[in-house]
Amino acid sequence: MTHSFRPTRRSALIAGAATLAAPWVHAQSGWPSKPVNVIVPFPPGGGTDAFARPLFAMMSKNTGKQFVIDNKGGAGGTLGATLAAKAAPDGYNFFMGAVHHAIAPSMYPKLDYNIETDFIPVGLVSSVPQVIVVNPQKVQATNLKDLLAFIRSNPGRLNYGSAGNGTSHHLAGELFKLQTKTFITHIPYRGAGPALQDLIAGQVDLMFDGLGSSAAHIKGGRLRAIAVAADKRAPGFPDVPTAAEAGTPGYAVATWYGIWAPKGTPKELVASMQAEMRKALNGDELKAQWTGLGTETPNLWGDDFGKFVGSEVKRWAQVVKSSGAKLD
Repeated sequence: MTHSFRPTRRSALIAGAATLAAPWVHAQSGWPSKPVNVIVPFPPGGGTDAFARPLFAMMSKNTGKQFVIDNKGGAGGTLGATLAAKAAPDGYNFFMGAVHHAIAPSMYPKLDYNIETDFIPVGLVSSVPQVIVVNPQKVQATNLKDLLAFIRSNPGRLNYGSAGNGTSHHLAGELFKLQTKTFITHIPYRGAGPALQDLIAGQVDLMFDGLGSSAAHIKGGRLRAIAVAADKRAPGFPDVPTAAEAGTPGYAVATWYGIWAPKGTPKELVASMQAEMRKALNGDELKAQWTGLGTETPNLWGDDFGKFVGSEVKRWAQVVKSSGAKLD
């Protein structure tokens, strides 16, 4: 027997009242009800900061609650990750890591955490190509062909800074050396921010940096962009050629940034974090900022983001093995 349901006037009024009340209930009892702490495992001034600060400023604006960035640099980003893994899983502690944390398992034999099992993947914040940048006062080359010619004529004379051992900056440099059969000396720092400061000051010659942290310095003329390590030119930087266009096909490295929660964080609070991230990332203001930093708005969440991280762990293990990269 088939029944059709026809709401009475009373039931319709109740349903309507509940619908109107829902936003008010969320505002009164929903997440967040207090400041949210986000560990960023690098010093200020690097690529993680370049995306973290505008994102969480917008989320603070949208929710009326403060998202506090806690910079904990050291050991190629693994120190901050260790602290984040041990943070209370109460929905008020999160971790903004990066591709470096998919590389670390292959570079650091004894980590105090596992990026795949000690965290809950929340979502991807951005993915930007690496860019080869030089100090224009120290390196005269204006394109990749001339840079390679100089390096081959002067092996070991140039050096490159990185955000630390086992970071994408480090591995991008080692992969570059492997593919171009050249040699430049690696100088590890405690984050991309300090490395960029020394590059601008002329203490190091070049970097394989995430475009997000170099963008303002390229636009300001403090750094010269030689090529992006991608198969297509970066949004916001149409004049910078790809490595393939510049004569080094197959050289592609991206720096991505994502959010995790400590294992054990309630699913509904992770979902609330995702909802606020989506709202911020899909707003016109952040979309414009992301374009200016050389990337597009991503759409990779939860388990799909976790599977992506797992694939990156495997991919970088092969790069480390092939390049022979070691801790300096």
